[in-house]
Amino acid sequence: MNFEQRLAILDYMGQYLKIDSPPYQGARNTAYEKNKWFLPEYIFQSGVAIADHMLSPSILHAANNTYQLDTPSNNMNKVGIIMAGNIPWVGLQDVISVLLSGHNAVIKTSSKDGDLIQHLINAIQSSYPEISNCITFQDMLKGCDAYLATGSDHSARHFEYYFRNHPHLIRKNRTSIALLDGTESENELAALADDIQLYFGLGCRNVTQVLVPKGYDFQPLLQALKKYDFYKEHDKYRNNFDFRLTLAIMNKQYYMSNDSLLLIEDANPFSPISQLNYWYYENQEDISSLIDREKIQCIVGKGHLPFGQSQQPQLTDFPDGLDTLQFLKDLSFPATQQS
Repeated sequence: MNFEQRLAILDYMGQYLKIDSPPYQGARNTAYEKNKWFLPEYIFQSGVAIADHMLSPSILHAANNTYQLDTPSNNMNKVGIIMAGNIPWVGLQDVISVLLSGHNAVIKTSSKDGDLIQHLINAIQSSYPEISNCITFQDMLKGCDAYLATGSDHSARHFEYYFRNHPHLIRKNRTSIALLDGTESENELAALADDIQLYFGLGCRNVTQVLVPKGYDFQPLLQALKKYDFYKEHDKYRNNFDFRLTLAIMNKQYYMSNDSLLLIEDANPFSPISQLNYWYYENQEDISSLIDREKIQCIVGKGHLPFGQSQQPQLTDFPDGLDTLQFLKDLSFPATQQS
């Protein structure tokens, strides 16, 4: 397929994700039955965000202007994609990037999120049967020319070994933090609640730690987070909350809570489900020393990513900061062939 045909397919993909059609409803309900973290409304919300921020024609054309992806090339590659499954549609950005760059995607889905992506590709195939030539699925990736993989730090080490003889991008564990100064408005804290709790806090772009000044008043933040009180009725989430609360009590650890989320003082930017870590800073110089850039996907706060935007990444907001589109572009035109 040429570039314009691929653009047409991607545009159709975006339109499909924004329409609450009966087949799409059925696919979301099936996904939820298999994985209770995947609320049907969260699947739809994530799909709309991807359609708006990654699949609009203006965004796709802007990416082409930057990377010159429509440049004719005979060097088409099979790119293996190992998908994560922590939040809905988390691996779709890689599929979009591979398709946009003119390569063919060979997908290994996550056991937590296998049906959704296959449903989407099947739905597109009814209008664009040629998509079957450039997107296929395999249980074990073999015979690919390059690989994109996302997983834990442990699995990343295995990926690095397995794919050592092929071009690859390997993404590891990352998380996100928020930088607060105590002057945040009620609306900003409400938006921060989304950054923290949307998708149950399971994404690498979810805020799992807040850095706050000494003397910070946590009550407004705890109040803002009550918009997710309905998580108390979610069995899997509630089990995590009860477990973490029990640990804090048994360990005689100081904690704050609004009965649906625990706040624990901890320097670790990674926090478990139902817990938000906080850590105090003294000054701006102190903040810089507290942030481990190798572990942080994004920073939310004034002067950084706006509140409420962490779960709305753009096409070029690449996981781990690794430029996927440039990597794919270089597969077509290796550095030795570029002027």
